Amino acid sequence: MIFVCYPKCSTCQKAKKWLDEHNVEYTERNIAENKPEYDELKEWYEKSGLPLKKFYNTSGLLYKEMKLKDKLPSMSEEEQLRLLATNGMLVKRPILVSEGDVLVGFKEAEWAEILL
Repeated sequence: MIFVCYPKCSTCQKAKKWLDEHNVEYTERNIAENKPEYDELKEWYEKSGLPLKKFYNTSGLLYKEMKLKDKLPSMSEEEQLRLLATNGMLVKRPILVSEGDVLVGFKEAEWAEILL
């Protein structure tokens, strides 16, 4: 299981604490140092069943600076995935990737249902 996070993010810190408290084994990956590549994002997106917009860090500075709220609706799925792959700070976090599931963002009840 891969735990994709940004160590300075408070939500990622909460998620990591939760994983540790529940003895869930994972490999930590710093999204700023090791950003997800296009192929990974495409696989995670398809596996998750979530809308692609859920993979964007919509509250992030970069998202707002780039005015993506207005641009994303007119972009193709591939263009959106390629854009996401350019900078880890555009990607919503944490992301938990296991054999069967991809969880985006930390919702304790959802994580408990799937992981415990």
